[in-house]
Amino acid sequence: MHSFCDVDTDMLKENDFSRLELRLGACRDNYRYFRSLIEPSTKLLVLVKANAYGHGAVEFASMMQKEGADYLAVAHPVEGMELRRSGISLPILVLTAGTDYFNEIIDFRLEPGIPNLYALKAFSEVLASRGVTDYPVHIKLDTGMHRLGFMTSELDGLTDFMKTCKNVRVKSIYSHLAAAEDPASDDFTLGQIRMFEANADILIKALGYRPMLHILNSAGIERFTKYQHDMVRLGIGIYGISSLPGVRLSPVASMKCKILQIKRLSPEDGTVGYGRHGKISPDGTVIATIPVGYADGIDRRLGCGNASFSLNGHRVPTIGNICMDMCMIDITGVEAEVGDTVTIFGEDPTVSELADILGTIPYEIMTGIPRRIDREIIRK
Repeated sequence: MHSFCDVDTDMLKENDFSRLELRLGACRDNYRYFRSLIEPSTKLLVLVKANAYGHGAVEFASMMQKEGADYLAVAHPVEGMELRRSGISLPILVLTAGTDYFNEIIDFRLEPGIPNLYALKAFSEVLASRGVTDYPVHIKLDTGMHRLGFMTSELDGLTDFMKTCKNVRVKSIYSHLAAAEDPASDDFTLGQIRMFEANADILIKALGYRPMLHILNSAGIERFTKYQHDMVRLGIGIYGISSLPGVRLSPVASMKCKILQIKRLSPEDGTVGYGRHGKISPDGTVIATIPVGYADGIDRRLGCGNASFSLNGHRVPTIGNICMDMCMIDITGVEAEVGDTVTIFGEDPTVSELADILGTIPYEIMTGIPRRIDREIIRK
């Protein structure tokens, strides 16, 4: 029997509105899968940038630290500072260090990625002013992504400077693959790897010591394992997305919320939602309102029946437009009551399914989940 009473939202706990469940067991399974693909001596870096791809940086970094990751990486110094304040002690590579946070990088024991000579000289000057020597840095090489990094033509300037620079010590040399997941681009990917190895050799000879090398991302680990070098960088894979069609990883995150209200509507009740785009069937429609909207990362294009969520073992489509903080689902024929749980994505539907509907990639959906959504670690 459907319940038609309102819920006093002031009496609800915060996570009764919406939550992102992070399953430690799924995280561990994915970690061990990728670890099984590489040699025991190869280090594994886990990316926790962009709030751990929307999963919750502190929560996820803590899980990775306990699981045995060797390194973490963030995009911005502020992200690394947050992790340090939360007790994360693993080495942290800042991929986009910029030039405005060098003192904070030193204070919080972060390790900057250095993409050009300007940044290297600027960081060296800050280190010198503080009397710091041999500070760990990571040199980024551009091998075809053409986003950040030293081009081949810039290596002479880099090696000349490094011969006299005592303030830094190169911890690693790395580059980024542009299309490792695409078999049609394999020749390009292999060309990137060859350029990386050749340019890294030039730099190693100038340094007189050998830093770690790493170029493989998640797709690279799965498809180009031979080139794992000293370390690999695990990003989207740890969160449950594989680049191989035959591999089904465990989704770490499940976005869930509870039904706030249920209504049985007849054709005389008109329409549902903004713009009156939700149509009531001639036999009547039962709708449930749930407390997630486009401010919670639920794209408006998922409205009007374009997507369906899971409720009590059934898939139920959206009805009407997605609102800022809420949306409505058509639960006609499904036994449900106020307080029942609706799964937006997780095992069913998967985040990849929603991404396909939107014509995008899972990254965009996951990183769009704001911090106001509670993150809850499920220990199993």
